[in-house]
Amino acid sequence: MNVDKKLEGVIKEHPCYDSDAHTKFARMHVPVAPRCNIQCNYCNRKYDCSNESRPGVTSEVLSPEEAVEKIRFVKEKISALKVIGIAGPGDPLANEETFRTLELVNKEFPELTLCVSTNGLALPNNAQRLYDLGVRFLTVTMNASDPDVGGLVYDRVQWGGRTYKGKEGADILLKNQLEGIRRCVEIGMVVKINIVMVPGVNDEHIPELVKKVKSLGVYIVNILPLIPVEGTKFSDKRAPTPEERKKLMDKCELDIKMMRHCKQCRADAIGLLGEDRSSEFAKMKNCQAGCGPSPENSTPLMIDIDESDPLRVAIATSDGKNIDSGFGNASRFDVYSVSNGGVKLIRTVNVDTSKQVVGSSHKEHINGIVDQLNDCTVFVVKEIGHMPSKVLAERGKTVRISSGMIKKSTFRP
Repeated sequence: MNVDKKLEGVIKEHPCYDSDAHTKFARMHVPVAPRCNIQCNYCNRKYDCSNESRPGVTSEVLSPEEAVEKIRFVKEKISALKVIGIAGPGDPLANEETFRTLELVNKEFPELTLCVSTNGLALPNNAQRLYDLGVRFLTVTMNASDPDVGGLVYDRVQWGGRTYKGKEGADILLKNQLEGIRRCVEIGMVVKINIVMVPGVNDEHIPELVKKVKSLGVYIVNILPLIPVEGTKFSDKRAPTPEERKKLMDKCELDIKMMRHCKQCRADAIGLLGEDRSSEFAKMKNCQAGCGPSPENSTPLMIDIDESDPLRVAIATSDGKNIDSGFGNASRFDVYSVSNGGVKLIRTVNVDTSKQVVGSSHKEHINGIVDQLNDCTVFVVKEIGHMPSKVLAERGKTVRISSGMIKKSTFRP
């Protein structure tokens, strides 16, 4: 790819695009984009999780204005900050907040480089918009250039008001990715492709994919190892060994530059790639007013709303007002119907917590709760243990960890 002369110097200060830069210059991801328009079989976007370091995870979701305040504060503390990225925890282009954030950041911090990471579904219609807002670096996560392979990686794609499954959804996604990448390269953006390597699914196909994106003018490719995550369809898949991944990168590097220093960053990562400092700045909203950690209940939990069927969401609560109970010790679950038409409390399920349960009795207790709430797809709890989490995952349920007041922002579409 022929890079604009003006961007050559910027690349040398971008930790993801230059292997030397990642030890000198810092980046900051602002988690302003909670909603996603596809479901990958390896992804579980578990918010409010400070102990996991992987894409799709964040300790909080910020508004565009809160993001700017936080950048202002972090910039004072980390002088090496050069790049502001938006990488989720959902897909940035499925969230209007992304564009408002870019507008505000570009206006106040023109010296910082703007970067966006997307699955590419909405890229063709937004390529020029991103460029006009100052974005010059774009990452597209692209796991196949063949819909048959993509159908194994993606569970569903939401497009044009409809939900498409498997190969049909993968075909729509692929066409938009290819056209979006072409447009971004054409207008002068530097494009990186992220590929999640899943042994036995897409690993043998990756060299073909790399050749395809090279033909579009992509600058660099990053082959990431699968992280098997509980609660996903790929939870039982194995991660590639370092040797397998290196061998594949060595082969693909004959065609295009490889990124070999990726840390698979969180959606709220801050600092050098190898020294993430996001925990230091977690839950620090309203930074102009002192920048102390905000109360837990100020962190809204975002539940994605499908464009088709309503969701049933069960919230662990003691009073009907707050998310304040763990799954196993909750005395009550309020069940909400969530759809584009709105949010409605439909019933309350009381749980008998008068008896102490351990061992097999504890598992029976957990299964009993799930049986009562079997129509629910999403469970919102303050905390959950390994065994209940596994039970829910086996039943195809999704768990969200949160706390604080139950309010409309909890279900923001």
